[in-house]
Amino acid sequence: MNTAAIYHQPESEFAYLYSPNKMHIRLRTGRGDIKKVDLINGDPYQLEHAEWFKITSPMEKYLSTKTHDYWTIETSAPYRRLSYAFKIEGMDDTILFYGDHGFFPYQETTLKAASNYFKLPYFHEADRFKAPQWVKETVWYQIFPERFANGDPTNDPKGTLPWANKEHPDRDDFYGGDLQGVLDHLDHFTDLGINGLYFCPIFKASSNHKYDTIDYFEIDPAFGDKALFKTLVEECHKRGIRVMLDAVFNHMGDFSPQWQDVIKNGADSAFADWFHIHKFPVSYTPTANFEFSDDITYDTFAFTPHMPKLNTANKEVQEYLLAIAKYWIDEFDIDAWRLDVANEVDHRFWRKFHDVCTDAKSDIYILGEIWHSSQSWLQGDEFHAVMNYAFTDAILSYFVYQTISLSKLVSELNHQLMLYREQTNQIMFNVLDSHDTPRLLTIAQNNKELMQQVLAFTYLQKGVPCLYYGDEFSMTGEGDPDCRKCMNWDSATQDQEMYAFVKALIAFRKEHQPILSEGKLRWHDIDEQTGIIDFAYEHDGKTVRSIFNTGTSPIYIEKDTIVFSARTQSLNENIIELAPYGFAVSADMIERIDKNDSTIDKHTLVARSRSVSSLSTQFPR
Repeated sequence: MNTAAIYHQPESEFAYLYSPNKMHIRLRTGRGDIKKVDLINGDPYQLEHAEWFKITSPMEKYLSTKTHDYWTIETSAPYRRLSYAFKIEGMDDTILFYGDHGFFPYQETTLKAASNYFKLPYFHEADRFKAPQWVKETVWYQIFPERFANGDPTNDPKGTLPWANKEHPDRDDFYGGDLQGVLDHLDHFTDLGINGLYFCPIFKASSNHKYDTIDYFEIDPAFGDKALFKTLVEECHKRGIRVMLDAVFNHMGDFSPQWQDVIKNGADSAFADWFHIHKFPVSYTPTANFEFSDDITYDTFAFTPHMPKLNTANKEVQEYLLAIAKYWIDEFDIDAWRLDVANEVDHRFWRKFHDVCTDAKSDIYILGEIWHSSQSWLQGDEFHAVMNYAFTDAILSYFVYQTISLSKLVSELNHQLMLYREQTNQIMFNVLDSHDTPRLLTIAQNNKELMQQVLAFTYLQKGVPCLYYGDEFSMTGEGDPDCRKCMNWDSATQDQEMYAFVKALIAFRKEHQPILSEGKLRWHDIDEQTGIIDFAYEHDGKTVRSIFNTGTSPIYIEKDTIVFSARTQSLNENIIELAPYGFAVSADMIERIDKNDSTIDKHTLVARSRSVSSLSTQFPR
């Protein structure tokens, strides 16, 4: 038995309260090394006289990575306190006790020692990670306000260009997009099925992207005013659409009054300690790249001299930023905050931010922009979720970039799911492209069938999906600023087939959301040679099962109860052909039929197969 591979950590993602009376417990072991794991658990004050240590509950071997297996169980305790340990049986028939002091022979003297057990001293509801229920039910839509729609030309900034006058916008272009433009297109979201809008920054700033904030208490004049924003939120709420704002609290813009005071008064400025300044007067040497300098005398976001970094350990800065967080919740009833560059702000501040926001609105959603493993921020006292780049990067790496194998994809997805509590996984923010990345269709090299397959695979995973504006019409774009093109509102050039596909996909996701959010993931068939991915989510006796063909040849499956599919062709009343880039989803169980199955006339199937180009997309009726 490889004991070095075995791991458990109390009061972490390995042992946590899932609901007020239910605890989830996980154990990691070496892959293929362990035959059976049982949980030993009971009340810490009843150990000896009740002899509960003789009662064990089998754990389920759930997900696996290339190196580890993860075992899980849900349990409860009548007195809301728990002592527990593991009985582990290896493939070599070795049986060990594993608890708070490590490994022991599985014998009564070990079992009776109270100090050998892991503890959850009391089920404190105050400490339980609480995921807002509404977030699980949300499909988000990201808006870059300056490029979504120009609803009010009277507030256009000087030099505003005609809408979409360039195939590729420049970094400093303005096109007049504003909040009125969003308000004018609310029917677009309701028709598409969107019920959450995620806005890039809307506060007063000098750039078109608004990540260089001047005044956090004011709407940028080019976007409108507070009265308009309040109307927009109210109209969204009438339609069941939630609203999330982008908070840039890691840094400010250099035109903010606080930074201008530092420039003017140097070390004597009342705001000198609001920033991380190494030398007065503050200075930098401009370069050909507006956003870069290599001799800045103060800390910044990246090497951008126009975004001085805030000192969030300073109490005045804390009070200022926390007042902002509360203001937009109290005055405008926003539903969520997305936190820019969240990993570069101290944890103490984020804990205060969490408390202020949840006190103002108990079901607020707090989302951090973090591009890497994020356990430190997801313990229940800072963020509810992060932008799930590590998860979606694995999907893109396999489907689009083809830089990892199918087994590595599954391993990485399982690894990410085991990094966090289950209620966290249910509301992680799954993005395939954004204002910071090339668009999905562009990296898919304009292969719309591949784009649809990637969207479908992602929308069938745990977490909440987010659609980047314009993807529903097959918009393209390289990295910033090309991914920030003006929204295509020209019906003559909009891709209506892609729109219909995205609309159907969103409807399917919302219809089966409880299964996809709260179900257990089952990998049925992962075939490197054929490219078949066959998996399901199971919850409360219901199943959503999906088969994806990521290979280069058609595959054949039973028709049965397929309710959502693309690139499929019915060959007879029982069999359908699944073309490359195709997928089929069933609301019940569906079994793959192998080409070599003797019950099928494989020669007939081959003769009746269609070419890739002639297979049409089928939408659910």
